[in-house]
Amino acid sequence: MTLLSLDAVSKSYGTDANRTAVLKDINLHINEGEFVAIVGFSGSGKTTLISAIAGLIQPDSGSIRLNGKTVAGPGPDRGIVFQSYSLMPWLTVHGNIALAVDQVFRDWPKDRREAHTRKYIALVGLTPAAHKRPAELSGGMRQRVAVARALAASPDILLLDEPLSALDALTRANLQDEILRIWEQDRKTVILITNDVDEGLLMADRVIPLKPGPDATFGPEFVVDLPRPRERAAMNHDPRFKQLRGEITQYLMHVGIAGATAASGNAVALPPVRPNTSIDWKLDTTALKPTPETGRRERYLEFTQLTKVYPTPKGPLAVVEDFNLKMRQGEFISLIGHSGCGKSTVLSMCAGLNAFSSGGIILDGKEIDGAGPDRAVVFQAPSLFPWLTAFENVYLGVESVYPHAQQSERDDIVEYYLTRVGLADAMHKKASALSNGMKQRVGIARAFALAPKLLLLDEPFGMLDSLTRWELQEVLMEVWDRAKLTALMVTHDVDEAILLADRVVMMTNGPHARVGKVIDIDIPRPRTRKALLEHPDYYSYRESLISFLAECDRH
Repeated sequence: MTLLSLDAVSKSYGTDANRTAVLKDINLHINEGEFVAIVGFSGSGKTTLISAIAGLIQPDSGSIRLNGKTVAGPGPDRGIVFQSYSLMPWLTVHGNIALAVDQVFRDWPKDRREAHTRKYIALVGLTPAAHKRPAELSGGMRQRVAVARALAASPDILLLDEPLSALDALTRANLQDEILRIWEQDRKTVILITNDVDEGLLMADRVIPLKPGPDATFGPEFVVDLPRPRERAAMNHDPRFKQLRGEITQYLMHVGIAGATAASGNAVALPPVRPNTSIDWKLDTTALKPTPETGRRERYLEFTQLTKVYPTPKGPLAVVEDFNLKMRQGEFISLIGHSGCGKSTVLSMCAGLNAFSSGGIILDGKEIDGAGPDRAVVFQAPSLFPWLTAFENVYLGVESVYPHAQQSERDDIVEYYLTRVGLADAMHKKASALSNGMKQRVGIARAFALAPKLLLLDEPFGMLDSLTRWELQEVLMEVWDRAKLTALMVTHDVDEAILLADRVVMMTNGPHARVGKVIDIDIPRPRTRKALLEHPDYYSYRESLISFLAECDRH
């Protein structure tokens, strides 16, 4: 039986010349008990769509009907969970959920409302934390509270607007399992907005792409006819999973990345000038002109028995212990592992931002004992001067490492990298006026523009939607292939690790984390996502990483 119907729904914002058409002719019919994933990217109108279904905004034309009745406003028959937790910070877990229960079921006696509240706290596994306030909870636990609150109102349909996208991979996987368990138990109808193809295939009956706006509309739907329950490692062997994954990914790349590539095709040429970091981070006149490549040294970056110990009330705690790794010049290594395993600690010690307790790091024959422009770092959260434009933020770095270049050459370097990351039309906007995704692009452009000896990337794409992440991965591969920078990247994303790296280094769980396993990625370069999906060894690499992470999780 059809529970929800959207017929020819359109929505615009603004008027006349300032009018922006967001959604156009959206048609969707969802049956009772069905789980539908809508794959939407930044700017595709996914939040507008979910807000319209929730009754928070009204469409300009078309109709939205739930249980045969027109949706005219918000109501308890629709439970909604957004990406941000939206919890009352002064209330406990129990208090946040009871707030919804008391509002929806005000006619129930107090003891029945109390029992109902406790039921849903237990359903998401938060009974031991029922007395805690949001500030005392992890991100994953806060999102469980939001899910429990939505479910406790006994809605006809559950609307999930990217509820897991801000979480680390392990927490995300655990909550995916939690939501699936609840769905199997209660058979609520669910609409999940996600930017993760794998998440849609793991959870949904249908995956429907939402084409990027303006005038966003649905693309072809994909029926996920994989048997339930679906186990991540087993799916990796399933031919139908591989087929669906390839079809959806290639469709999304076709509708999204083609336009982005065309938009970035007018970049200026990079001038033939080397940064002063190419020889030594101190100014050296031999760096002022291009010189032939001197070869790729095998032991360009060395970590030797690297250890980091933090003091705690219970005594010293070794977060990282005896971390050993050797990198070739021009090599790209992905560092992967669960949250808390010390990946970012290793990266920050390499950047000279965090002193190590013992051991050492040698880069290009010199021991690292502090920060320097020979190492460029891109963090997950963008770090820009908000009062400067994107161009000026990148220029600050370029000016410091190209003091010998002409003004026009420095300008061209800045413009080249900002254009390559898709900011040709926004390079003269102030950082404060940019979205988080655009700010991160500026940070990535700045790091590339320094042409450092070592590029350090700490989950730089973690806050971005999948399409933007794919675009920037392509940019990163193109720049790396051109400059052959030595790069070390921390990531939670198995596919990202395989796509980018020559080797994937897997870390054991902390404390006392160290190198657990290393896999050589023998896939020809230059690489593309399409070629990766078609490579005969891709899924075996993927299985090795997933199995290692699952084994760490069990311990």
